[in-house]
Amino acid sequence: MRFFISFFALFFLMIGLQATANAASKKVKRAKHGAQHVVSYAKNKDAMALADAITANENLDSAWVRAQMREAKFLPRVVQLMTPAPVGDKKNWAVYRSRFVTPAYINAGVAFWQANQDVLLRAEKEYGVPPRIVLGILGVETIYGRNTGGFRVLDSLATLSFDYPLEHPRREARVLYFRGELAQLLVLAQYMKRDPKSFKGSYAGAMGWPQFMPSSWLKYAVDFDGDGKVDLWHSQADMIGSVANYFQAYGYKPQLAGRAGLAFEQATVELENGDDVPTQYPVDDNFFVITKYNSSYYYAAAVLELGSAIEQAIEQEIKNGQAKN
Repeated sequence: MRFFISFFALFFLMIGLQATANAASKKVKRAKHGAQHVVSYAKNKDAMALADAITANENLDSAWVRAQMREAKFLPRVVQLMTPAPVGDKKNWAVYRSRFVTPAYINAGVAFWQANQDVLLRAEKEYGVPPRIVLGILGVETIYGRNTGGFRVLDSLATLSFDYPLEHPRREARVLYFRGELAQLLVLAQYMKRDPKSFKGSYAGAMGWPQFMPSSWLKYAVDFDGDGKVDLWHSQADMIGSVANYFQAYGYKPQLAGRAGLAFEQATVELENGDDVPTQYPVDDNFFVITKYNSSYYYAAAVLELGSAIEQAIEQEIKNGQAKN
């Protein structure tokens, strides 16, 4: 069963809340980044108004929703991490790539393949998404579960809903997005019969090995191991199936090669290398499907590069007779 937030029903209310939040955020002094004391959203009028909107749109218990909103805490570190880099800082593809395409990542990817080969191939057969894409995503996102995030998701999403950095160029749109995700978190908690405070994830609210946002969890996560529940923290089969399902939903085309390093006819994207010559990176339609997971071209290229490197390492091990055929 799937539950979905009525984003359009909330949209106009959120716009009104955003106008109030913009004015309030200029007057209310928040704790400095790194401050130790805690600021609760219990008395935040926008938070309570959003709680009432969620109650109405999702048919949740009003007292319960308001109680969860009162439990949410302001996290200065989240604001700091979401604040845009200074204008003029150049991106560097070579440096970015070097963070992910390393022996440690590749070896971890090969180990994950060896432990889940049958499931990865079943996901490819069912969803048309090759193992290298799933391996690339799980590697870049969390190094195969090594770093899933330690932030309380309720706090992260509340902070980004009501105290999003003022200097961000797309602040209003991002606030609306995170308020929707905060609503989805409460829906997910009800569906899973879990305390919303128990969810841990990234500073942006992403959870599990694949780092699904609450809305993605509700829309695309699947029970791929058949145990009657979806678990993206412990079930590697569910992780694999859910990532593959996500890409199929966004139009991944299995008939395209989609491997890094091949010359596609469609297009290239330019990746900066600091002060050096930019890289003209070859892309196809599937490249842009990957950007639905994360909009950064650098991210999508890193997923392809890591997945390709893992695939090559697996092929080499098979040739050496060290891997299962």
